[in-house]
Amino acid sequence: MDAKKLGMAVGLTSILALAACGDGGDTAAGDDSNGESVDASDLREITGIDGGAGIMAATETAIDTYGLDLGLQVSSGAAMTEALGNAIANEEAIVVTGWTPHWKFGAYDLKYLDDPEGVYGGEESIHTFTREGLAEDAPEANAVLDNFYWTEDDMNAVMVDIQEGMDPEEAAANWVDENADLVSEWTDGVDQVNGESVSLAYVSWDSEIASTNVVKTVLESVGYDVELSSMESAFMWTAIAEGEQDAMVAGWLPATHEAYYEDYKDQIVDLGVNFEGAKIGLVVPTYMEDVNSIEDLK
Repeated sequence: MDAKKLGMAVGLTSILALAACGDGGDTAAGDDSNGESVDASDLREITGIDGGAGIMAATETAIDTYGLDLGLQVSSGAAMTEALGNAIANEEAIVVTGWTPHWKFGAYDLKYLDDPEGVYGGEESIHTFTREGLAEDAPEANAVLDNFYWTEDDMNAVMVDIQEGMDPEEAAANWVDENADLVSEWTDGVDQVNGESVSLAYVSWDSEIASTNVVKTVLESVGYDVELSSMESAFMWTAIAEGEQDAMVAGWLPATHEAYYEDYKDQIVDLGVNFEGAKIGLVVPTYMEDVNSIEDLK
C-alpha cells in the first residue's frame, strides 16, 4: 500500500478511535494513588497519536520486537496528552508515544524508556521541504524557508504560550517580536513582495504548530499571504510531492518520516535541517519507578 492510501486508511482509523474514546481519558487502567510506586501490571495499551506518524509504525515494531502484550491506541497528539494528564492526576500507570521537543516534558515529570534493541533509533532532525519549482516561483519565500533554523528553547517558548491558552498565531507573533535579531537572519537579503500566496502544510503536533505559525508570521512580514493546512503525515508529504502545498517545516528524519521520505525524495526539495536534537520513543511518568526499559512493559 502506498503512503497516500495508507494515510487515508489510518485517517479513518483515527476518527473511529477518537469517537470511541470520547474524552480521551479512558486510556489507562489501574487506581494506584496511594503514593507507592506504580508498575506496568495494569497496562492494556500504549496511547499513541495519528496512525500515519512514523512513531506509530516504530511502536508496532517495538510491540513485536519486545513481545509486549499491549495494544496500540490510535488517537491524536491532543488526545494523547489529555490521557497522559488524566493518568498523572490520578497517579495511574500509562505509557505514551513521546517525542522531544514537546511541552509535556516541562509540564510533567516524565522519562523515556530505555530501548536496548534500538527500535526508535537515535537523535532526529526536523527538515524543511518544498515542492519542486518553489525557488523559481517564490524566491523570497524560498529564501526565508531555507534560512529558518531555531533551537529547543526557541520552540519551547512558543509551545508553552500555546499550551497556556494563547492562540498559536499570537504566540508566534510574540516570539517573532521578542527575537528580532534571529528573525533578521532568516530575512537577510529578502525583498518585500506584494501579497503573493504561499501554502504551508503541517501535522498537528505541538512542535509543528509552533514552528509553522512562526514561519507563517515571518513570511507575512515580508508581504506574503500565507495559508496553513493541517493534515496527517502521509497527506502532508503527498501534498508537497504533488505540488498541492508549497512547503513544510515538519519533516522528521531519519526515522519518524522515513517511509514517506523514501517514497517522495525524488519529487521534493530538501532545504535542510531547521531543528536538531529531536527524539522519539515510549514515555512514562517518573512515578512508575519500576518501569525504566521497554522490556519492563512485558
